[in-house]
Amino acid sequence: MQENHLAKWLNNDLTEAELAEFKKSAEYASYERIVAASSQLQAPDFNADEALMAIKNQRTLQDTKVVQLHPFKKFLRIAAAAAVIMFGSYFYLNTLDENIVTEYAETKEVILPDNSKVQLNADSEISFSERKWSKERNVELKGEAFFKVAKGKRFTVATEAGTVAVLGTQFNVENRKGFFEVTCFEGLVSVLFNGKETKLPAGSSFVVIDDTIIESPESKLLQPSWMNNESTFKSVPLKYVLDEFQRQHNITVETQGVDLEQLFTGTFSNTDRKIALKSISAPSQIKFKFEGSKVLFYVDKNP
Repeated sequence: MQENHLAKWLNNDLTEAELAEFKKSAEYASYERIVAASSQLQAPDFNADEALMAIKNQRTLQDTKVVQLHPFKKFLRIAAAAAVIMFGSYFYLNTLDENIVTEYAETKEVILPDNSKVQLNADSEISFSERKWSKERNVELKGEAFFKVAKGKRFTVATEAGTVAVLGTQFNVENRKGFFEVTCFEGLVSVLFNGKETKLPAGSSFVVIDDTIIESPESKLLQPSWMNNESTFKSVPLKYVLDEFQRQHNITVETQGVDLEQLFTGTFSNTDRKIALKSISAPSQIKFKFEGSKVLFYVDKNP
């Protein structure tokens, strides 16, 4: 690669032949990634009117003398700019956290740097630092995820409600507004909530609804039901059931005259909308109907 190809490329002065030669170089991919990353950096706000006024005021005081830069000086200026971009982007890229998000009606599998596996439920998000992973295995979670943790150092899942810590095990964490649940499927899980630690053996759960710890029965399941395309609830307020239906089926839910605090026990399908609606409405003794792109749950006053 010619020494001045980088400068000419940054200045968009390469001929087609020079550009083709430059793309074949070993460094080209790195330069492209650096420039792409630097394009995401925000520049400070610029007020065009104030800048124009400053120029006009300066011109009234003295005439501006234009000096033509020597071509080599122009090259040095471009090279210096390239150096700033490369060094700035290097530090920028190396401080980025990995961030994975799922939308409504979407699940996603994530492989962590130590080959631990995370299955994200709908409308969820995890983030972690790959660069710091060898020193601390820490994941931040919003929403719900099932973890199969490889054995090794302490592994933590931080949520707004509480922190979950393990060494190597399988567990599920759900952290929604007003709802926090941790279920251990294998090994031993430590849950820190409001400064108090609770240890969960396999088959047990820790549930908090509206800041109140709820007793939860033991389970013999090997994984959470949502991984089998079902959502299961045991004595959970109906409002959380309807929220989950909305996430799994990506349809807006509205209610009319429905007691959202009534407790619901049951299961609905995450793939069949009609069956899911019947599974929710029948035991709750409510009706439903579609209104455009949304579904309305209501109480039938004239049964």
